[in-house]
Amino acid sequence: MRIASVNVNGIRAAYRKGMPEWLAARDVDILALQEVRAPDTIVHELLGDEWHILHAEAEAKGRAGVAIASRKAPVATRDHIGDDYFVTSGRWVEADFELPNGETITVVSAYVHSGEVDTPKQVDKYRFLDVMVDRLPALKQAADHVLIMGDLNVGHTQRDIKNWKANQKKAGFLPEERAYFDRFFGEEIGYTDVHRSLAGDVDGPYTWWSQRGKAFDTDAGWRIDYHMATPAWAAKATSAVVDRAPSWDTRWSDHAPLVIDYQL
Repeated sequence: MRIASVNVNGIRAAYRKGMPEWLAARDVDILALQEVRAPDTIVHELLGDEWHILHAEAEAKGRAGVAIASRKAPVATRDHIGDDYFVTSGRWVEADFELPNGETITVVSAYVHSGEVDTPKQVDKYRFLDVMVDRLPALKQAADHVLIMGDLNVGHTQRDIKNWKANQKKAGFLPEERAYFDRFFGEEIGYTDVHRSLAGDVDGPYTWWSQRGKAFDTDAGWRIDYHMATPAWAAKATSAVVDRAPSWDTRWSDHAPLVIDYQL
């Protein structure tokens, strides 16, 4: 089963710049999208009838929006994380799928706030992460397997950001943010960082590069896009690839897709 996640940075722009060609060539079974930033009708028109689509549109036009597109229909879906404060934020969708062996997997597409130090944006980010602390264990109790994907907007360790020293006081690499991921991937909550487990103890592989300067050309990136799985599902992962564009001008998003194959 091939499962991919990508922040498309606006699906209409991504489709103009080359996303359809990437998708056609990748033979993906389940696709998680973030920052869709388009009405539901547009999302369905662009992806087409061959996909079953779950899309949570943000109430604020042109902001956020997450989706799960799958070749097989889910058996159940939920369109927000459970806190009424985030109902219209377009940042969390869940879809339950039945596997060939009869087990169930809950798949999530998540878009955590980027945040900004000492602003309400950062307050919202911490509130969302707090809800995740409660939601992740609940999902583990309800399904045989769980896979949470998306742009989680936090680099967990120094390996996840090229210029980590210069970013220790900036949103995305604050010690307080990273502590949540210690909990997600530690004994308390017990999920596995699938990409990191496959890549090993190396720098990156990065999934996002700033549009400013030469960040992409020098690979001064951040690894902030994740596959976060319950251990038994993570153990099925056989390969992970970041579909980094060959050059700056051939990118169709400022993020690159994270594509992981799972052997059932």
